[in-house]
Amino acid sequence: MSELNDKKRNINDKKNNKILDSQGIFHESVLFGILLAIVGGFLDAYTYVGRDGVFANAQTGNIVLLGVYAAKGAWGQALFHIPPILAFVLGVIVTQAIKTKASHFFTLDWKRIVLMMEILVLVVVGFIPQTYPSIIVNVAISFVASVQVSSFSKLVDSPYATTMCTGNLRSASQAAYQAVTQKDRRSAVIAIRYFMIILFFVLGAVLGGLLTWKLEAKAVWGCVLILIIVVFLLIISDRNIGTNESDTAGI
Repeated sequence: MSELNDKKRNINDKKNNKILDSQGIFHESVLFGILLAIVGGFLDAYTYVGRDGVFANAQTGNIVLLGVYAAKGAWGQALFHIPPILAFVLGVIVTQAIKTKASHFFTLDWKRIVLMMEILVLVVVGFIPQTYPSIIVNVAISFVASVQVSSFSKLVDSPYATTMCTGNLRSASQAAYQAVTQKDRRSAVIAIRYFMIILFFVLGAVLGGLLTWKLEAKAVWGCVLILIIVVFLLIISDRNIGTNESDTAGI
């Protein structure tokens, strides 16, 4: 009887630990967010350094330039900024379709599918020489960034983004203000999480810039390696959750 109680207590402890770490959901964990933030910073540096000084992750710049060139009547330059915007929209649509339909068409869950789709696109991008028109790569990166930011938008219990920093910086500043003015420990923890994501985004940009200067087009395969690690960790996490659920069912 005492052994049974000990076993139940251990399972309850595991459940409590999961609650502290986003209910044990790896794709909402800080480690997962850090790895994807590295990819996000890397891709922004990759397109800026190696693909005509473009930030392909976020579409604010493309939308602004579309309006600016349209106002000047430079329609050729204005139209140049439409494909990345459309690629971003397509990424959102594809991601939502995968999330809602994956169980009907695939044996893998949607998280692995979108990560493997990112990997596949980036592998192809690495084969496109820098002598080719940059718009091809920038459209592909815009699609990848859209898929990533649409798929993974929760950091433990807070919304965030792994392909851009503006929203994260705002949220981090708000949480830091609350932590200082109200002596709120939870807000301090949230602020630290956000600042960690921003820090690793910057480190990803440093890594992306250095590798792009050295390896040119093939530098993007650094992101492929990181994403493969993410998929591997996700598989391990899913197996551990399945094991824990089996242990619970056996009681």
